[in-house]
Amino acid sequence: MAPYFASDWAQYMGGPISHDELFRWIAAETVSWTWQGFGSWAVTLKETDQLIGQVGINHPPRFPEVELGWCILPEHQGRGFAFEAAEVARDWGFDTRNLPTLVSYIDPQNARSIALAKRLGAEQDTNAQGEDPEDLVYRHVPLTDGTVEAYA
Repeated sequence: MAPYFASDWAQYMGGPISHDELFRWIAAETVSWTWQGFGSWAVTLKETDQLIGQVGINHPPRFPEVELGWCILPEHQGRGFAFEAAEVARDWGFDTRNLPTLVSYIDPQNARSIALAKRLGAEQDTNAQGEDPEDLVYRHVPLTDGTVEAYA
């Protein structure tokens, strides 16, 4: 993922960043599993096991709330992978970790991520604070009936 994060593609995720900085990010996400009981997953293609992105539930110290985040590499975008991975991660956070809410911090210019957050059922929370004051905050909440079908 280093070449992607070093390019303008990473502009909505705080990039471009160096290979060294990406290593620190991934190390922090890995440690998150031990310290917080959640973190990021690699998104791979079933047929080839090729890495195509990541999805995660993260809460680094700089984030006001627990975030559901996603990124899919450019050549695999627009094929439903981000939705599928984020939906599974969201449901896991609610059903397995019993998280009461999740947020997605999204750059206002990132129309694809805004559309995905809405497709996942999130609504913009104008009262919530983001890591970056310019970010939009989309809030994900579990549905009260608890059925997976209710999320669709």
